[in-house]
Amino acid sequence: MIEKKQIHQDYIGSKKLIDTMISNFGVSGTPFGNQDRNSLRLFDLNGSIVNVKSFKIPNIINQIAYRFFRKSKAQRSFEYAIELLKLGIGTPHPIAYYEFKTPLLFKKSYYVSEQLDCDITYRELTKDLNYPNHEDILRAFTRFTYNLHEKNVNFLDHSPGNTLIKINDTSYDFFLVDLNRMQFGYMDFETRIKNFAKLTTHESMVKVMSDEYAKCCNQPYEKVFELMWNSTQNFQEKYYRKKRLKKKLKFWKR
Repeated sequence: MIEKKQIHQDYIGSKKLIDTMISNFGVSGTPFGNQDRNSLRLFDLNGSIVNVKSFKIPNIINQIAYRFFRKSKAQRSFEYAIELLKLGIGTPHPIAYYEFKTPLLFKKSYYVSEQLDCDITYRELTKDLNYPNHEDILRAFTRFTYNLHEKNVNFLDHSPGNTLIKINDTSYDFFLVDLNRMQFGYMDFETRIKNFAKLTTHESMVKVMSDEYAKCCNQPYEKVFELMWNSTQNFQEKYYRKKRLKKKLKFWKR
């Protein structure tokens, strides 16, 4: 097996410990979060908790693509985290990424980052519309997203579980996770507003985000809301259509 790895310069001194985490990943560490798609475990690194994400082995087509033509999810996560921090955008500090390949196929990859304690994620706002200071947090999140767009960051996985929120006395800090799908470059108005499509099904939340974004970009509220709500509905329709299709395909496999 061919190994490729990169360790952040701030953690070079911990190389052996990080190597051990990866080699013993399946039998050590503490499972963390949802394990359905990828496996996450927490480890102690010199008194600090770090998060190791093990990406599942891709299908055969992607094994070839990642082996020869595309950067792995782990590498992209590492590099995008570095870029976000350079731009002053919150994300857990990147520590390392590891890849394991054969001469012809891509196999396993791991992304290592600092474990960040947060108070909530955006998802809690969608589940509890009476959460304390709900509207204030939502408006601050919208300004955070506007700042992403102003810095030419298109977070393609801008979805409920991928923004961590720290609540301070009078302000809120936001941190992006699951970074492997991201684009950097100019975003036109339509692309910016469509970036909100995956966040919520609640029209009341879309109204608040539309109002705040309209203020940020000096556009009419009606224009922003119409595009944001239509994009939200279109995404939901597409999502459930895909889900129904998968259910039918699974039925025929029985």
